[in-house]
This record gives sequence, C-alpha cells and structure tokens, in this order.
Amino acid sequence: MTEPRERRRYTLPVRSRRKSRWEQQTPTWREARPSLISDALKRCAARPSGNWYVIGASRDIGSNGRPFGRTVGGVEVVAWRTAAGELKAGPGSCPHLGAPLRDSRVVCGTVICHWHGLSLDGFPFAGWDPFPAHDDGVLAWVRLDELGGEPPLDRPVVPLRPHGGAVDAVFTVVGCCEPEDVVANRLDPWHGSWFHPYSFVDQTIVRAPESDADEDAFTVDVSFKVAGRLVVPVRAVFTAPEPRTVVMHIAEGEGATSVVETHATPLGPTRDGSPRTAVIEAVVAFSDRRGFAAARAAAPALRPLMRWAAGRLWRDDLAYAERRRLLRSTGRFPG
Repeated sequence: MTEPRERRRYTLPVRSRRKSRWEQQTPTWREARPSLISDALKRCAARPSGNWYVIGASRDIGSNGRPFGRTVGGVEVVAWRTAAGELKAGPGSCPHLGAPLRDSRVVCGTVICHWHGLSLDGFPFAGWDPFPAHDDGVLAWVRLDELGGEPPLDRPVVPLRPHGGAVDAVFTVVGCCEPEDVVANRLDPWHGSWFHPYSFVDQTIVRAPESDADEDAFTVDVSFKVAGRLVVPVRAVFTAPEPRTVVMHIAEGEGATSVVETHATPLGPTRDGSPRTAVIEAVVAFSDRRGFAAARAAAPALRPLMRWAAGRLWRDDLAYAERRRLLRSTGRFPG
C-alpha cells in the first residue's frame, strides 16, 4: 500500500549548511561594478510612474477615525476613507485658514477641520481640489501631477503579487537621502551576505542585466538564515518596474511567488535642507504548504515580527543609502 502522493512529496523547507566564517566568503566587489548599478538606475528612472507615490499601508488609513497625513515632495497630503471604505486624498492644508488636516477628525467619511469645523467630503471646495488616490489592498497611493511632471496614468504601476491567501506586512522608515539612493541599494544585490550576514548566506548572482537590457532583472541564489546552521535556500529576482520601486520576487524555493516591494517616497527637506525619503516596504508572503493556513490565521501576530525583520535590514541599508547620498553631494561618489 503506497502513501498518499502529497505525503511522499513533503519536504522540510529548511536545510542544514556547514558553518563558515564571514571573511571566507567570495568577495563580490569585482562583480558589483559601479557602472553596472548606475546604468540600471538610469534605466529605472526613465520608466513611467504616472506621478503615483506610495503614502503608506492600506490598513493604516481609516482605522482610527483620524485622517492619515504624509508630506510627499514638500506637498502636504491628507488621506481618509469614506463611509463605504473608499480611499480619498487631497491637499493637507484646510482651504479656510490653512489648518493641518492630518490633525482633524473623520466623521461618517467626512474630514472635519479641528480649527473651525469646515467639512471636506473628497470633492472640490473653495480651491481645495482632491488628488487621485488608489488602494491596491496592501498599499495606498496618491497621484501628484505637479510634483511628478510626467504624463499621468489612471493607476499606479503595482507589481505582480501572490493571488489570494497571502500574509502581508508594511514597514516604514525615514532617512536623509533621496529615492535614487534607496533604489540603488536594492539594485546592488551583491552586498547581501557581506552587509547582512545575520540574514543571508551562500549568495550567488546568477544573472545581472547587460548595459543595453530592456528589463533590469538581477537573479540571485541565496539562503535566508533561520537559526544556527538552518537556512532556507531560494532563487530571487530583483526588478525595478518604475523609478521609485524595486521588487524582490521569490522565483523558486520555499515561498515561491512571494514578493518584497521597496518603495521610496520623497518627503520634505530637513531644517538644514537635507532631502528626506520614506522607505515603505511591503512584504507579501505566500506558501502552498498546508501549514501556511495557520500563518494566515496568525497574521495579526506575525505582522510585528515581519516588520521587525524588515527593520533589522533597513537599519543597515538606510545607512548605506545615506552614505551614498553624502558622497554624491560632496562629489566623492565613485559611480
């Protein structure tokens, strides 16, 4: 009597690897040519965004009766939800006397200014014109045509995600850099196991785009560290679908079709004039294993852990991006 087919094909997602020292791994600096990364960055910047900017996680807007505020490229934006749950957005300054609408309240889908009680329902009023907004189910976007200066698109360029049953979490951090510095960090997969040895090992760049490539796809074989010598090997593909987004797509291995989207949204400058950028990273995890149903059920408890893992990496990667911006501003960047 044979076992059921599914049981015979079951394998553990983790592998055990031989212990190795950080300094004994193969150097990657020869492969990580500054010109290759720079060329990929230029091609990324030339792709259309339609003037759409990520402002935050979908679930963070409209959950507490308060508007959501974000300054994008120096433009104050306020976002909220109607009584039916539709995402609305517009200028963050009240058209009456300029009160910050992010500090106001939402009552029955209407923003009510806390200075004098002016109500805004998402339609034009006294020179206050709403911004196009889009909710993709994980992230909230706003279209700012004057800021972007491109031909507008009806919808943002949203990366392909797993179809149903996924667990998502969104992490946000702000640094003194520009979006291109964040994107350049993600278009440099060679730094992974050197700069983040606590998370990645056994990294190999299988394919990097040529200088005349139409699509910047970096294919990487890498193992995610779990604990001790236990790792999860995968093949990941990095692409840049628009100027402020880089996507890591798990192509093979555990969690295939899962994605990590890194979105770089420019904010307003600091008091000394330094640029600021919000890194808004969405992790959309999926597995076809039967046990993943338990992960979906435990999603509220898992999201803080997913955000912690993203924050651990961005503690280092933001320092990378800020250093790159500093070198560019002083004319000392080698690229």
